[in-house]
Amino acid sequence: MVDRLRSALSALGAVLTGAGVLILLFVAYQLWGTGLYTSRQQDSLRSQFNQKAKIVDPGISTTSTTIDPLHLPPPPPSGESVANIRIPKIGVDKYVVQGVGLTDLRKGPGHYPQTPLPGEQGNAAIAGHRTTYGAPFNRLDELAPGDEVLVTTVKGSFTYTVATTHVVKPDQVEVLDPTPTPTLTLTTCNPKYSASQRLIVVANLAPGQKVTAPTPSPTTSSPGGKEPLPGDGLGDAGLASGKSKLPTILWGIVTALIGFGWWWTIRKRRHWVSYVGGVVPFLIALFYFYAHLELLLPANF
Repeated sequence: MVDRLRSALSALGAVLTGAGVLILLFVAYQLWGTGLYTSRQQDSLRSQFNQKAKIVDPGISTTSTTIDPLHLPPPPPSGESVANIRIPKIGVDKYVVQGVGLTDLRKGPGHYPQTPLPGEQGNAAIAGHRTTYGAPFNRLDELAPGDEVLVTTVKGSFTYTVATTHVVKPDQVEVLDPTPTPTLTLTTCNPKYSASQRLIVVANLAPGQKVTAPTPSPTTSSPGGKEPLPGDGLGDAGLASGKSKLPTILWGIVTALIGFGWWWTIRKRRHWVSYVGGVVPFLIALFYFYAHLELLLPANF
């Protein structure tokens, strides 16, 4: 009886140890490993942005705010560079991608396509990761009224000053509603290492700067085909998450079964072939499990 209890406790300890290692590996991948991917993507976005600035007018610096919007290129498709954002107080200097989906925000901060671009009339909104993929908005909570946010698009460079910071629920997408004055809204998850809330920073365009009419958005249009739907797509992208858990559960089961089979084989035959033989299938299953598990996190976690 004692031997059976000892064996059961030993098996339980092995399972818990293995589970702990897998969790730590996932956390390490999220916090540090993802930053390597973002760094490479930022290099690509920088090249895209510089090329677009030359296409607009090679002889005009992007510090000008008087470029004729009629001669600008069409709005970029999802996943391409749209601006550069700098926040001196918290050391942010990133290129902004068009879109706020999971794939987009892995590259860097993302511009909500349904909102105008920075420097245009209305509420320009940008989302960013708080703890993963380079964590561009990790220290967003340190901003206070009066702090500067500098944004450069192909239309020019614009200075915003922080007006307010507040926390909302994930479904409070009204923070992205249009505004009568040029506004910049930054969104990210809150608190750090959690997705239970959203941190919102609202900044106003500094006085004396010219603005242009919003560039037509390539997003979903209303039934009439003229105006984009005001809230369409906002709730399921940068602010909220709602992915299916079923694929994650299935891959978790597959990974567990492969891991159990690997462990059982090693117990029956303690040979180097047993140890090595299960590595490849287990790592492949684990990779897909992590990939689907990540989809359950909000895009700007």
